[in-house]
Amino acid sequence: MRLIFITLLALILATVVGIGATWLTATRGTDLGTLTIGAWTARPKTGTADVDPYSRASIARSGELPVGTGDGIAFSATTDDRNKPLDGRCDVVVSGVTPAARFWTLTLYNTKGQLVANSLQRYGFTSQEIIRGADGAFEIRVASRSRAGNWLPTGGIERYALMLRLYDTPVGVATRTQRDAPMPSIATVGCP
Repeated sequence: MRLIFITLLALILATVVGIGATWLTATRGTDLGTLTIGAWTARPKTGTADVDPYSRASIARSGELPVGTGDGIAFSATTDDRNKPLDGRCDVVVSGVTPAARFWTLTLYNTKGQLVANSLQRYGFTSQEIIRGADGAFEIRVASRSRAGNWLPTGGIERYALMLRLYDTPVGVATRTQRDAPMPSIATVGCP
C-alpha cells in the first residue's frame, strides 16, 4: 500500500512540474538561441525550421508571425539600457543608429502584444519617414505628452514593449556583439 501511495505521489508531482514548466516556457519563452544587445533581444532562429520546441509553443500561443531568417530579424525591448521597465508615463528616448538594413520599423506594443491606442493613430516609425541628423543618427521620443520631432505616443499606459524589425539585413544567427550590430540606445530621461 505504501509503494502505491509513493508511486502516485511521484506521478502527481511529476505531472505538476511538467505542466508548470510547459506553461512557463509557452508564456514567457526561453533564452535558447537568444541574441541580446543592450536592451534589445532577438531570437534569430524563430523564423527557421531550426526553431526550438519551446519557442515554437510560445509562437503558437501568441499567434505571432515571426520574421523569416531570409527576410530579416525582430528585436524587442521591455526595459531601457539600465534595465528599468519601459513606463508609458515617463519620457523615453530611443537614439542612435540601426544595423545595416534595407528597411526597418520601430513599433510600440502593450504587454499583450497589441498596438497602443492613441489619438494620433501613430503606432511606430519606419526608416523611410524618420527625421535624422546630419550624421544619420535619429532620436525618437516615446512619451505620453506631445514632443517635438519624432514622437511616439504611449497613451500613458504603465508598461509597453518596443519592437524593432530589420528587413534584408546581415544581422542574424552569427551576430554576437554591439560592434556586429549597432543597436539604438534606450534611455528613460524623466518621469512625472
